[in-house]
Amino acid sequence: GIMLSSAGPKKLAKFYESIGVTIGQEWEMGDKQEPFFEMKLGSGSGFYIAPHSKVKGQAKDPHRIILNFEVDDIESMVDKLKKLKVNLVADAYHIEGYGQVATFADIDGNIFQLVQVKAK
Repeated sequence: GIMLSSAGPKKLAKFYESIGVTIGQEWEMGDKQEPFFEMKLGSGSGFYIAPHSKVKGQAKDPHRIILNFEVDDIESMVDKLKKLKVNLVADAYHIEGYGQVATFADIDGNIFQLVQVKAK
């Protein structure tokens, strides 16, 4: 799994929920009972959003880790995110032998991509 650390995990989890990622379980962890979120992606996939004592503010190197979300209709998802005023980094483009990709940044400055793989 992937854990995405944030100084504001609840706000970041709500951001991903607003673009269509379902929040699964929510719980509190550690001595400070800080919020921890399971984010559900399709069958068996998921990632987690949690606080981390060393994470403050915006991502310093947002291209280090890029989350990819596979979608069935990239054009409609890009339109949806644009309407939600999500920060567009690169509009949908084609990668030969792979499919279509569009790149966005979340509210913490982390880069994520929508990917529509070519038909098999």
